[in-house]
Amino acid sequence: MTAATPDHRLIDGRKVATDILRECKKYTEKQHALGRLVSICIGDVPETEVYVRNQARGAKHAGLPFEQVNWDANITQNEAKQVIQQMNNDASILGIIIQRPAPEHINIRSLQSAVHPLKDVEGMNPASIGNIVYSDVALAPCTAAASVELIKETGLTLEGLEVVMIGHSEIVGKPAAMMLMAEGATVTVCHHFTRSVAMHSRRADVVVVAVGIAGFLGPEMIKPGAAVIDIGINQIQDKNGNFKIVGDVQTEAVTEVAGWVTPVPGGVGPVTVAILIRNAIVAHKRQIAAGWIE
Repeated sequence: MTAATPDHRLIDGRKVATDILRECKKYTEKQHALGRLVSICIGDVPETEVYVRNQARGAKHAGLPFEQVNWDANITQNEAKQVIQQMNNDASILGIIIQRPAPEHINIRSLQSAVHPLKDVEGMNPASIGNIVYSDVALAPCTAAASVELIKETGLTLEGLEVVMIGHSEIVGKPAAMMLMAEGATVTVCHHFTRSVAMHSRRADVVVVAVGIAGFLGPEMIKPGAAVIDIGINQIQDKNGNFKIVGDVQTEAVTEVAGWVTPVPGGVGPVTVAILIRNAIVAHKRQIAAGWIE
């Protein structure tokens, strides 16, 4: 196989994202008026620039208005909450996105709780996350939903599938596990207290890893033919002193054993943005059903 030939085992997240955005576009083209997505950055945070740019591009592809708002780094928690409340009441705003990181004095979780569930396109309000327990996954956290979408891309049947989730964060690991259970999968969640992660991961049909450790998952930790979903984003320095982005998986080595692997970059990331846009479509439908908009 030449270097120019795509490896069939690498799941193309960009293609999956394009398909999702195309479906969103079919919906927006039939609407006479659409509110805008508002993406809020607090202070000067260069880390958010790429993500916001990708959000804006995704919204454009889907035919959704998008606005980036920059708040002063010195804004108080109460001031921020008051502005969010005003946005909740503004019919011209379809959804609210709060970028991370934020200044230390800002409690992001509290701000996410202030976003009305019907405008919570990130799926980060406790009500949105809680709904997953009842198998209402329509407005789920975007990265968690992206991981489920990529598993579906393999063609594997989720019912009865043995899945090991490595990492149990509130925004990825836990909601992803609940979403997979809602689809009928059998899910084991591993974390830093798990005695032998490999003991669990080697029996899984699918391994989802989100631990923030570059190269954590090696080929010896999976069974042949398994699907591996890499949610990690880590910046490392190569032997030439150049910085590059890698995931939590030893992609090249794992590809020799796995049936499917998501690359980093180009795997979960693009799909996460597309899910955000799809959540906005769901939010629009629910706002109509609630009588907020016509």
